[in-house]
Amino acid sequence: MRPMKEEDPTLRPSDSYVQSFARGLEVIRSFGAATPRQTLTEVAEATGMTRAGARRILLTLQTLGYVRVEGRLFALTPRILDLGFAYLSSMPVWNLAQPVMDALVEQTHESCSIAVLDGQDVVYVLRVHTHKIMSTNLGMGSRLPSFWTSLGRVLLAELPAQELQPLLDGRDRTLFTRFTLQDDAQLLAELAQVRAQGWCMLNQELEEGLTSIAAPIHNASGQVVAAMNISGQANRTTPEVMQAQLLPQLLQAAGRVSGLMGYQAGRVIGSKLALR
Repeated sequence: MRPMKEEDPTLRPSDSYVQSFARGLEVIRSFGAATPRQTLTEVAEATGMTRAGARRILLTLQTLGYVRVEGRLFALTPRILDLGFAYLSSMPVWNLAQPVMDALVEQTHESCSIAVLDGQDVVYVLRVHTHKIMSTNLGMGSRLPSFWTSLGRVLLAELPAQELQPLLDGRDRTLFTRFTLQDDAQLLAELAQVRAQGWCMLNQELEEGLTSIAAPIHNASGQVVAAMNISGQANRTTPEVMQAQLLPQLLQAAGRVSGLMGYQAGRVIGSKLALR
C-alpha cells in the first residue's frame, strides 16, 4: 500500500472544503490488495487520523453498507464498487469499447487495456486478459506509474509543458528494472517522439520480460482522453514483432474507439491507416 499523501492546502477551497468527506475517502483508499482487512488502529495510522475519528468514519461506512466488521477487523464490501462504476457508467463509450478490445485480443492473442491519467498514475478502466503476464494482477481500477507504462507515456506526451513539468519533477525515482529510463532529458525526448509518431513502445522498463505498445484515444474535440495498449512477454513477442505486426491492428482499434467517441480525424497520426 502506498503511503497516504499529505493534503495540499492550495488545492482546496477554504469555504467549501468538506474535511469529513475527504477523510472518508482517505479511509476507503487505505484498503488495498496488501491491506484488505485492517484493525481500527491500522486505519488510523494509515490515514493519520485519531482512533476516534477513524472509528466514526468506519461505522458510518458500515451503516451505509460499504464496510463490514469481522471481529476486530474492518473490510470493504462489494458495494464499494458502485463508486467506481459510477465513473464508468457516466462514460458509456467504455461499454462500446469492449467489443473492439475483444476483437483485438482475438486477433493478436495479447492482453488489451484502456487507461486514463490520474496525476502520477494511469488508472485502468477496461482490461481484456489473455493470460497473466505480470507479477501484479491488473484489473479495473488498478494503478501503475505513468512514466513507465506505454499507456502513461501516450497520455503524458499530450500534456502542455506547464502540466508535464511538475509531474516530471515529482515522479517516482525507483529503478524498476535495469531498463528503466530515469534521466529527465531522455524522458522528455521519449515523450516528444511519442507525440510525433502517435504511439509508444515500452520494453521492460516497468517489469523485466514485459513489453507493451499503446495508442491514444481521442474524444470528439480531438483531445486525448485515454490510451489503449496491448502487452506481451518479451521472449515470445519481441518489440520488433509488436511494431511490425501488432501496431497496425492496435492503431486501427484505437481509431475505432475514438470514432465511437465522435472523433473524425482524417487518419491516425504516425500511421498509414486511414480511419473509417
